[in-house]
Amino acid sequence: MCPFIETIRIKQGKACNLSYHNERLNDTRRHFWPGCPDIELDKYLKLTPEMDGMKCRVIYDGGGIKEISYAAYRMRPVHSLRLVCSDDIDYTYKSTDREVLNRLFACRGEQDDVLIVRRGLLTDTSIANIALFDGKDWVTPKSPLLRGTCRMALMDKGVIKEKDIRPEELSSYSFVRLFNAMIEWGALELSTGTIYE
Repeated sequence: MCPFIETIRIKQGKACNLSYHNERLNDTRRHFWPGCPDIELDKYLKLTPEMDGMKCRVIYDGGGIKEISYAAYRMRPVHSLRLVCSDDIDYTYKSTDREVLNRLFACRGEQDDVLIVRRGLLTDTSIANIALFDGKDWVTPKSPLLRGTCRMALMDKGVIKEKDIRPEELSSYSFVRLFNAMIEWGALELSTGTIYE
């Protein structure tokens, strides 16, 4: 089994959404290794006030934390998406094994990333959760590939709502936002007209 990973945004010396990362890490460990002790990530992170715009990667398994690394983060530009279908993809747990996501990403053609459709419903891009704007609310797919930490935080704050969204309904929405632990809410927004079949 491949190790699992948490990717944490470091902003002005602080780890963003750390409680959500802790929860997901410990839920994953309990699922695969029942009875293992919980981990508190703040005891392992070595942060300084000057760390800003950094990406912290925590690799772990049933034995605990295996590796922690820090690097500057630069958001990859995304201006268009290609719809790709994969009915049996499963990325419920954030693993270091991204082979299936990389295979789908390779199907993007001239577009910058893929938007994955599973069993007739929109899910995520290869790197991010999504939300669509219907003129009033931001809605996010009810069954994403990965329940991201930023997604969970936005749900808890009432910023986004869950809904099943089909590709044929895209014309009902004007904008799509991509977000994850590293891409802040509102930093990456596209017209739904830039989503291609």
